[in-house]
Parts: sequence; structure tokens; C-alpha cells
Amino acid sequence: MEGVEHRVIKVNGINMHVAEKGEGPLILFIHGFPELWYSWRYQIAALSSKGYRAVAPDLRGYGDTDAPDLITSYTCFHIVGDLVQLLNIIAPNEHKVLVVGHDWGAAIAWYMCLFRPDKVKAMFNLSVPFILHNPQMNPIDGWRAIYGNDYYMCRFQEPGEIEAEFAEMGTETVVKAFLTYRVPGPIMLPKGKPFGHSADTPVALPSWLSEEEVHYYVSKFDNKSGFTGGINYYRNLHRNWELMAPWTGCDVKVAAKFVVGDLDLVYHMPGMKEYIHNGGFKKDVPTLEEVVVMEGVGHFIHMEKPDEINNLIYDFFRQFD
Repeated sequence: MEGVEHRVIKVNGINMHVAEKGEGPLILFIHGFPELWYSWRYQIAALSSKGYRAVAPDLRGYGDTDAPDLITSYTCFHIVGDLVQLLNIIAPNEHKVLVVGHDWGAAIAWYMCLFRPDKVKAMFNLSVPFILHNPQMNPIDGWRAIYGNDYYMCRFQEPGEIEAEFAEMGTETVVKAFLTYRVPGPIMLPKGKPFGHSADTPVALPSWLSEEEVHYYVSKFDNKSGFTGGINYYRNLHRNWELMAPWTGCDVKVAAKFVVGDLDLVYHMPGMKEYIHNGGFKKDVPTLEEVVVMEGVGHFIHMEKPDEINNLIYDFFRQFD
């Protein structure tokens, strides 16, 4: 990608790959699963051209960043700790930064606002709203009760099992299946028929995703990280739930904006629309300035509608310059 600087920075004992472009107030872009810094390519180009320093790391376990072996090395504290230390190294004089997150990146951004609000000037999150800690129910038991054992987060729990199935499917098929998923419902991965079809069923690409772009993801997951690092985030859902006990009842006090597509699977989770629109979300994030629901858009909203997302980010962040 033209003009993007790539470097590897030692952060908390691991080598973290970072892509960045531009000068000015720093915007930290945090990717989700199964993504990379590359998922923010449109935002990096647009925001750097508008006077911002766009910084997008590969999170631990992804791409050209190290992938520790231990599952327990992927808790919310490890990931937020990496990002805070990264900021301390690359922007030691910038007291607070702007943050954009998507999918797991959005969850990490919410955690960051709880743990280190002193580091975040404002945040713009996509797809995953803030969910207040529920001490009565850990998330995996909750999802299993609603969707059953074939739900993808449940299938991800047994180490090595889903990786073996993904290897049989082939990395390209897995990447395409996730990135093109736009059913407004849960991802189910029954054994032998993941995503609801046989492994050799061809996946048609939408207009916003090219074979060349898919190949970039495939090359990194094949040759570098594999899927285990990213899946280990899901294997820490129960552990994160336990670790978050001290924050029970805490709300987010950082200025925020939230955007979701009306075809996003997260938007259609049980009770999610009611939570987002009927006051629950605003209660838990009293500084939430706006919720935008984009029509006809799926989960990977920043790639599907880059111009609209870029404009929304810029319009929101420029008030904090």
C-alpha cells in the first residue's frame, strides 16, 4: 500500500508489526477476526490525507506480530497492555489518542476505555457495542444456551479442533467465508458442514473484496500466524469474564460514536437491537454521542462502505483536534 511505513516494535516481550501513515493527531486502528492491519487500508489512506497519523498494528497472534503459544497470553489485559505500551513507545508525548475498533478490536477498545481512559481522547467503534459485565452468566455458557454447541464461539473453545477443520477447508475458503458472511444471524460451524455448506462450495466475492485482497490475508495466515492466535481471543472469553469482576457496574466515560450495519450478525443477536436503541447502551456509555445503523451493510462495514465510514470518522474526530 503506497506511502505506508511498516516497522516491528518490541512490545511487552513480543515483536509487534505496525503500519502507519501521515502526521498529526494519532488515530489507533484496532482490527478484529480474522483480520489484520490491512483491514484498515481505506481508513489509513483517507485519514492520513486529512491531517492524522494513522497507526494500525497486527494484534498479538496475527500477521507479522508474534503469536505466543500459551492460550492464557491472549486475555483482554494482554491485548490492551500491548496497545498502551505501543503508544508509550511511538507517541510518548501524546497524552491521549483517538481510537477506532471493529469486531474484537471494538471489544478491545471498550476495554481500553475502562482500563486506561487517560489514554483515549475519543473512540469510534464498529459492529460491537459496549456490553456491561454480567456477573451472573459467563458468555460461553450464555451463547451455548442460546445457539447450541455448533455456534462458532463454542466451536472455537477446544484447542486444535477447529484449526484442524480449517486446515482441511483451506485458508482461502475460511477467509472468504468469514469476510463475505452477511447473513443477519449466527455463524454456525457444524462438523463437516461449516457455514452451512460443504467445504468445497465456491465462495463468490462481493464487489468490495478482490481476489488480490483475499490473497493478502491468506498469505499471512498461511505463512505467518495461522488462525490459532486469533481464535485464542475467544478461548479467553470465560477468563476475561472472571478478570472483569472488579469492573462490574462500571460505565464508559470516553466520548464515543458507534456504527453498525443492519445485516451485521452482532446487530441481530438476541436483545441487541433493544439494548442499542432503547436506552441500555446509552446508560452504560453516557458519553455516547450517536449510533448510526447503515442499511444493507454487513459485518465488515469498514471495507464494504469505506467512503461513508471514513467521512463519519473524520466528522466525529475533528471536534477533538
